[in-house]
Amino acid sequence: MKCITLTVDAIIPYRGGIVLVRRKNEPFKGKYALPGGIVEYGEKVEDAVIREAEEETGLKCRIEKLVGVYSDPNRDPRGHFVSICFILTPIGGELKAGSDAEDVKVFKLEELPELAFDHEKMIKDAEVYLRGILSKV
Repeated sequence: MKCITLTVDAIIPYRGGIVLVRRKNEPFKGKYALPGGIVEYGEKVEDAVIREAEEETGLKCRIEKLVGVYSDPNRDPRGHFVSICFILTPIGGELKAGSDAEDVKVFKLEELPELAFDHEKMIKDAEVYLRGILSKV
């Protein structure tokens, strides 16, 4: 029996843009992506997204808003990965690449690089909300 893998992704508004990580591993090695990863067995998705964001970006965050659930069976070449995407607010820490991130960088919404997975769709789905946040920074 094949299983679905549950993942989380984080959109983190920061210093006038959003935080993206350059992937250290396949799939999409070298491409930028939202910070995120696999939910561990027994872990709540809310805890997983906060953990993954800190592991990959160095930023301590809190959840601001749910963006959506992304379940296209073809969104990840490794298999059927379902992701829950959140907008997070940084509350501490220092921006630095960690975990399976090769690099971490802040990009303005108008200057996003080509992104891994379906992360462009996630950002587009959150764009109206993000523009409201970023206009206040």
